Amino acid sequence: MFRRMREELMNSEANAEIYMKFMKSHCCYDAIPTSCKLVIFDTTLQVKKAFFALVANGLRAAPLWDSKKQRFVGMLTITDFINILHRYYRSPLVQMNELERHQIGTWRDVYLQYSDHCLHSISPDASLFDAIYLLLRYKIHRLPVIDPVSGNVLHIITHKRILKFLHIFQETVPKPQFLQKTIQDLGVGTFRNIATVQQTASLYDALSLFVERRVSALPVVNTKGKVVALYSRFDVINLAARKTYNNLNISMQEAIQQRCCFIEGVIKCLPDETLGTAIDRIVKAEVHRLVLVDREDICLGIVSLSDLLQAMVLTPADISSKSM
Repeated sequence: MFRRMREELMNSEANAEIYMKFMKSHCCYDAIPTSCKLVIFDTTLQVKKAFFALVANGLRAAPLWDSKKQRFVGMLTITDFINILHRYYRSPLVQMNELERHQIGTWRDVYLQYSDHCLHSISPDASLFDAIYLLLRYKIHRLPVIDPVSGNVLHIITHKRILKFLHIFQETVPKPQFLQKTIQDLGVGTFRNIATVQQTASLYDALSLFVERRVSALPVVNTKGKVVALYSRFDVINLAARKTYNNLNISMQEAIQQRCCFIEGVIKCLPDETLGTAIDRIVKAEVHRLVLVDREDICLGIVSLSDLLQAMVLTPADISSKSM
């Protein structure tokens, strides 16, 4: 009986490592799509033009090339746009000249005084497991794949791309038993001290939460605490598209109505739904997170792509989020 129990335990542990082994057996180059768009900015480009270029190309980030140093020095992301707005905004009557005049390099000189941001990258021959580890360890959302020979950026690996790559092969990969367990039982996601924003709050209040709480999206709730919308970092780029970044005093309700680019809907899940259901839902909807709610649509937590990859790949490898 004890021998059978031990064999069952070993089989269960081996089953839980399926996705971990899958990621270790595939390199970053395997996950690069046949056709994709990549935009690179020189650090001498004006910040304003760079963000307009991101909007025009439907991108969230771009590698930065320093002509003097002759190497890539970082990434320009929507987080930079949010930090600029939050730092320099005063009122609708005051023009944000810093956004109009600053070059990317100037902004980086200002920003890096208060933050130590180095460029994390990965080789195309490195495993997807290594890519996941770097993404989660450094709490970044984009990891440039750089050719070690030419020094060129080939692609930008994201949580979303890795999960989609796994989904392509889902029929050929056995499903681990933990997919049948509920989100609540597995403890996947963030359940405490959730950052939300009232729909009556100002857009500047939302930007402050993005900066202070370092979250990528905010469930927008009404006076009863029910989730009515989701406002993400990517939505902030709409301010550049509409050239409305000089008025951040509008309410969140107005900000939501003004969105004109791709809008990530509120995709929800319940605590008693399985991890497998959550993964299928987030991949099919092509979103970056699920809002965990109860039967009354009250926000209970957030399940992000980082949470899913942690549970599917790193936790079976005995790497916890706290140890990184």
